[in-house]
Amino acid sequence: MGTVSWMQTGPLTVMQPGYALLRNPLADLLSDEVYELLERHHLLDPKGVRDYELRARFKVLRGTHLSAGDAIEQLREEYPYLQFDTIRKIVYRAG
Repeated sequence: MGTVSWMQTGPLTVMQPGYALLRNPLADLLSDEVYELLERHHLLDPKGVRDYELRARFKVLRGTHLSAGDAIEQLREEYPYLQFDTIRKIVYRAG
């Protein structure tokens, strides 16, 4: 019997042979298969992926009519190792 592992695809977790538990934070840019391949070969910059997630989360929070300061404070709770100004620089940086 072969090994079966789990893979997260969007909001669902599905069982597929040959995949590790992996969430694709770049699903709107890359397919799960491409993300998994890049991750497996260490071709993704973890800080770049984190910053992309921060910018996307900031947009969602601002979309709920939260002030920019409150949205950044919310992100600080989710990423306690980052300072307010660091998050501000990340979310307002283009890209």
